Amino acid sequence: MKGHQPSRTAEYMAFFRALESLRPANQRLFIDPFAPHFLRPSLRRVLWLSKVPFLAKLVSWYADRRLPRARTSAIARTRLIDDALCEALRAGLSQVVILGAGFDCRAYRLSQVHSATVFEVDHPATLSAKLACLRGALPAIPANVRFVELDFHHQTLPESLTRAGFECSRPAVFLWEGVTNYLTAEAVDSVLRYVAGCHPGTKLIFTYIDSGVLDSSIHFEGAVRVLRDVVELGEPWTFGLPPHHAAGFLCERGLSLDRDLSAREYRSLCFGSLAQQMKGYEFYHVALAHVPPAPHSTT
Repeated sequence: MKGHQPSRTAEYMAFFRALESLRPANQRLFIDPFAPHFLRPSLRRVLWLSKVPFLAKLVSWYADRRLPRARTSAIARTRLIDDALCEALRAGLSQVVILGAGFDCRAYRLSQVHSATVFEVDHPATLSAKLACLRGALPAIPANVRFVELDFHHQTLPESLTRAGFECSRPAVFLWEGVTNYLTAEAVDSVLRYVAGCHPGTKLIFTYIDSGVLDSSIHFEGAVRVLRDVVELGEPWTFGLPPHHAAGFLCERGLSLDRDLSAREYRSLCFGSLAQQMKGYEFYHVALAHVPPAPHSTT
């Protein structure tokens, strides 16, 4: 992301969510009525064309060719994370921290989130753009939402969250979607260790990319083009994990891995048999983890 502009990849994610929201109610995986507000005029025009069924199929086809299979991966992971977040809230967690919130509108579109205190953390430029859009889409910003400006490369998460009223002594759910692949290994390590230091039972839902896509040690369909595209957008990918090391990586930082799904797996969960025709982005993962109970001291 360029320092004076909001994230372009966040805008494309909003576009994918807006497209999904136009599908028939019995077919779509979710509805995000706020997503269109974050789109530039050209993408809004494309969205308007998508209201015509034939053109909607054409737009989806073109999006899948322009950004190889990113759309179906993004849609499926959105639904998977929605479900995981709502499950955590039903379990009694009442603090939600959205790291790199982008144009995520779960605080406004998911009714289960309304009773929790939500901390939306992101770069000042992206938060500023988001707030401007939300003020035009909502009668008022909900009182349970707090915006936390943070540049992960230059500021610390603990200080910023504490200033905003986050209570580390209470269990929370951290949502970290579409962010780790843009950070340094040191920044990722710092955030994970901070989450691990929170109250036992705290949950973490995050995404990461297979490191094999970065060093070209594994061939993934469409990966070369995706890597080139994010560089051209000024948002290159810099961090990844080998999936078979993910559990150990998290354990070393004080977290316990519960589940790790690749795009192929979470597409199958969300789209069923239709997922067999969906390819690309297999290097993308959604992982769910938690802070385990503190070990009993011995004398």
